[in-house]
Amino acid sequence: MNMQTQLSAAVAAALGALIASGAAAQSSTDRSDTRIEEVLVHGQRDMMRSAIDRQRESDRIMSVITRDAIGNLPDQNVAESVRRLPGVNVLNDQGEGRFIAVRGLDPSLNASNVNGVRVPSPEADTRAVALDVIASELVESIEVVKTLTPDMDADTIGASIQINTMRAFEAEDRFFSVKAEQSYNDLSDAYSPKGSVEFLFPINDRLGIAGGVSYQEREFSTDNIESEGWDVTDDGVLYADTVEYRDYDVLRERTSASLTVDFKATESTTLYARMMYSLFEDTESRRRLVLEMDGEPRSGSATSASFLSDDGEIVAEREQKDRYEAQEIQTYAIGGETLFDNWELDYSVSYAYAEEHEKDTFETLFATGFEDPGALGIDFDYSNDEQPRYGISQGADAFFDPTTYEFDVVEIPDGLSKDEEITWQFNAARNFRMDSGTLQIKFGSKVRQRTKERETLLQVFDDFDGDYTLADVTGQQSFGLAAIDPVPSLGAVRNFNIANLDRFILNDFDTRLESNIENFSVDEDILAGYLMARWESGPLTVIGGVRVERTDNTVRANLTEILGEGSVLNGVTLEEDQVNFTPSEESNSYTDWLPSLSARYDLRNDVVLRAGFFNSLVRPGPEQLAPIFIIEESEGGGREGEFGNPGLKPYKAFNVDASVEWYFSENGVLSGGLFYKEIDDFIVNARFETDEPPFNGVYNGIPFDEGIIPLNGDEATVQGVEFNYQHALTQLPAPFNGLLLGLNYTYTDAEGDIGERTIPLPAAAEQTYNAMLGYESGPLSVRLTAAYRDEYLDELEGSPEEDRYVRDHLQVDLTANYDVSEKIRVYSQFLNLTDEPFVAFQRGPGASRLLQYEEYSWTVRLGIQVRL
Repeated sequence: MNMQTQLSAAVAAALGALIASGAAAQSSTDRSDTRIEEVLVHGQRDMMRSAIDRQRESDRIMSVITRDAIGNLPDQNVAESVRRLPGVNVLNDQGEGRFIAVRGLDPSLNASNVNGVRVPSPEADTRAVALDVIASELVESIEVVKTLTPDMDADTIGASIQINTMRAFEAEDRFFSVKAEQSYNDLSDAYSPKGSVEFLFPINDRLGIAGGVSYQEREFSTDNIESEGWDVTDDGVLYADTVEYRDYDVLRERTSASLTVDFKATESTTLYARMMYSLFEDTESRRRLVLEMDGEPRSGSATSASFLSDDGEIVAEREQKDRYEAQEIQTYAIGGETLFDNWELDYSVSYAYAEEHEKDTFETLFATGFEDPGALGIDFDYSNDEQPRYGISQGADAFFDPTTYEFDVVEIPDGLSKDEEITWQFNAARNFRMDSGTLQIKFGSKVRQRTKERETLLQVFDDFDGDYTLADVTGQQSFGLAAIDPVPSLGAVRNFNIANLDRFILNDFDTRLESNIENFSVDEDILAGYLMARWESGPLTVIGGVRVERTDNTVRANLTEILGEGSVLNGVTLEEDQVNFTPSEESNSYTDWLPSLSARYDLRNDVVLRAGFFNSLVRPGPEQLAPIFIIEESEGGGREGEFGNPGLKPYKAFNVDASVEWYFSENGVLSGGLFYKEIDDFIVNARFETDEPPFNGVYNGIPFDEGIIPLNGDEATVQGVEFNYQHALTQLPAPFNGLLLGLNYTYTDAEGDIGERTIPLPAAAEQTYNAMLGYESGPLSVRLTAAYRDEYLDELEGSPEEDRYVRDHLQVDLTANYDVSEKIRVYSQFLNLTDEPFVAFQRGPGASRLLQYEEYSWTVRLGIQVRL
């Protein structure tokens, strides 16, 4: 791009001029390194001031939320805390924030760090980090950095999310805090405990430790309805061919710990060791009624459909899924800083590990088919487009009889994905004083070695030696949206399966297939170096430089080929299905030069202008790189395939940011900003028919009739505006001087071209806002918050009518604190006051069509915090 070429030339010229003009040396301090004077502040005004000060002093465009604001909001994890910041959209799971989307970009385009250590992803199929794993109690601050400088990792297009825990010398006095809490969820009618301990302990002037431990248990329920296969008959009857009613009971346990040791080895050298550990355990029981209709409805309208088994088989499935999944994240770092002869050196080595382990799981299915005339009739009512209802018009006795439902299949998975990274880095800076200002020249290097792999064992048992029906394990319904009796019992199914495991008959073909097709490993080595200069003269600060990153990756997986019964192999006609595996390995290397230029200008003491221009990249996801080829061949010889592409290039983006910030009072800020991104080599999953170029039915030597291949596609653009207002109205007369107001708003226009279609980018909510109304007077503090995000595209399907969208969401929460004394605080938190559901849908044509509906009800928490 011409603009990028001009930027590179400008950066190079600026560096040359700055280095040539260097004179006498002097130490200087980056505004962003301002020391935190107090570990704990008590009031909302102090929290607001703390975050405003950090944002104001930064050289970069960023948003900040500090520990005490985090602790005084009803947020369960780091993801939910970050959603309070401008331009942030949270993608939920079971009503709890999980992934962060910044400025409408997919979560995989962010970079997440804890204490400067890159956090790997526990999940096998993405680079995105599920931030619900990390407890918010142990976090000192969270910074969402939106403009990059050359000394930062360049692999982000959304934002760099920097999570910091406490440092040992952040306060002169010792600090110890204990928090205990009990919560209640209305839908599950269950109570859940939570507790944490935090401490900061300067042992002497040279040695200190800080850290904490947190444990949370959250028991809740989810009522869910899902539907798919929407179509319209010739008579205009709208219907779904599959409707599911799902009842979830979930127990989530989150255990986190952090520890920091700081040591002032000499007057010029400080050393540190930092660690963080998080374990997120998810025990889920799902009972499900699935109704599948092969035929079209006999009658109906635009809001109703009536099916009869006379017109096609109706299959009813009743399932019990009993799943345990654990996600674990560990980060460790040792390093230090040394000052000598006007040089500033910092160095570190770190290790990060993440895993996701699904085990001790049974997914047991009972099913029956109604195909005889008069065997079953079902009426669906779609007048409530979020909660379709059903009724049985014929065959009710058999439909509700548990003996009708025979054992169909039980699957027992044991899957482990691991992601680990070792990093060495070194930075050096020298400071110069000149008549017109100060100059800092900084350079450094970084080595990152990462390995990500997935191993799966999935045992499929599809027969049983004896009789096994739903009547043997019937339980009680707790679902609130429809009648789904009879349902399996969690305890009864598990006990029966364990006691009779030797009587289940293994399906060798499915077990071998499912245990191999998704396994892969990726080795990724990144060598980075940079050179940058920081020039400060009066109100102007300019940072420019270039970063270079060399990437080498090796991906390994199995080439999988499925030959159906009747296929011909080596001249022999197969009498049964057969699966073949061939180990495959691919390697790739590339180098990226990434210039950047940013500036800050203090127009007045209370007005700051900022601008940033930088290039960045994001590497393809591991599952996209893995050379996995899954081919299905039918008796007629037709082949459909899903392919991996080790030759994928990374996303490459040119980014522009500009903002103006007015700090009109000690407790107030009004800011606005513009952003623009051009993204090249955007990755899409493209579908090709046998006669379509450029492959014409052959990919990597394998012929296909229809293939899905991830490719570097067309250009995407992201542009928008951000607005932020925070103010403690202390200038008003009492009692109104206790009021606090906060509002941030982001508008994002994010579009990409895929073939002949122009689509909004997935996870791109056009509008998001957060509003806060608070009041503080003496020991009492109250805060009402609202978080809104617009609807967004969730998944791209074959046509605009089939694309999956997530409906807009508004969550309202209330927090109230009361300081009994300087050391004791009691608090209450009320979450999801309006019982906001989660809704996914298709847009049409005509009326919207439900894909998923979930409701969670409200939760209340009561707690006490003691500070010593």
